[in-house]
Amino acid sequence: MNKLLLALAVAATLYYGLGQQHKPDPAVTQTGAPAPSGNEVVRAAFDKQLSGVQVSGQGNVVKLLQDDNDGSRHQRFVLELPSGHTLLVAHNIDLAPRIDGLATGDNVAFHGVYEWNAQGGVLHWTHHDPRGQHQAGWLRHAGRTYQ
Repeated sequence: MNKLLLALAVAATLYYGLGQQHKPDPAVTQTGAPAPSGNEVVRAAFDKQLSGVQVSGQGNVVKLLQDDNDGSRHQRFVLELPSGHTLLVAHNIDLAPRIDGLATGDNVAFHGVYEWNAQGGVLHWTHHDPRGQHQAGWLRHAGRTYQ
């Protein structure tokens, strides 16, 4: 039953994340059961090797990485979600402010696009789209939103 709910949540995220007009009640699924958390949707996308999934959630920083300066610059760090799943965050700092003062152990909430890889996946599109063609993402740290 839990796998079915997760599959429904992933399908709904894909459907509604692609610009559909109807907005479902985020607190319940079609069956009336509580909706899986955003972190559970990340785990389901990883398990099913899905990419391009709009996700939200939160986790704690477990590793700070050097910036990726090839092409667009990205601040990179690894979050551990409450489930224990880890997720690489690639935050475009050419389009959004850097999270200054970020430290191991800090909590970061997120909204962006999940891309599968065998290490746990990558979160990107954590910023606005200057062309206005993509759903805006964001990161939230210490009460400030970065987008």
